[in-house]
Amino acid sequence: MLSADDPLPLRPERVLIAGVSGSGKTTLAGRIGDAWGLQHVEIDALFHGPNWTPRPEFLDDVRAFAAEDRWVTEWQYTSKGTDEILTPRAQLAVWLDYPYRVVRARLIRRTLARGILRRELWNGNREKGPWNLLNRDPEQNILRWQTKTLRTWEERMPTISERFPHLTIVRLRHPRETEKWLRAQADASGASTAPPKRRSRDR
Repeated sequence: MLSADDPLPLRPERVLIAGVSGSGKTTLAGRIGDAWGLQHVEIDALFHGPNWTPRPEFLDDVRAFAAEDRWVTEWQYTSKGTDEILTPRAQLAVWLDYPYRVVRARLIRRTLARGILRRELWNGNREKGPWNLLNRDPEQNILRWQTKTLRTWEERMPTISERFPHLTIVRLRHPRETEKWLRAQADASGASTAPPKRRSRDR
């Protein structure tokens, strides 16, 4: 497993971004896609149909883009079957393993902004108002879901490394490390990895 200081063994063409909700997977996927000329497939947009209903075509759509040569996406919906489709094809996984205080603050800000401003997310869906943070159901309350899944990747990564030895994994432990790593990739390729002005769908 690589750190922010380690060079990549190759220029990846298929990339997964792992991390707990609120870590910034979507933002980083977009920046990597822009820098390396990869198609950024926002996997939430494939999963959520109108009224937050799971799309029956979800896994077929995942298979379709996974078969392409160049892409970057968020590593999510593993319990729905994406692991067996995406992981064998991916060349690089970037793991955003940030401190709890960082991901918690980011998720609260994002949730409040989405709820108050009623931003449209995927297929006409909008998050409920901030009062939904009082919901006790972890499937409905994003903060409770984050708490429930906080250690998921820490538990999964050793097994993933064994099952998919071809997959290069970069573990980034703080947003500062992520920025350092992105600068190193830009220096190596001459491509810009400047942060976007705004991404409201940050996962």
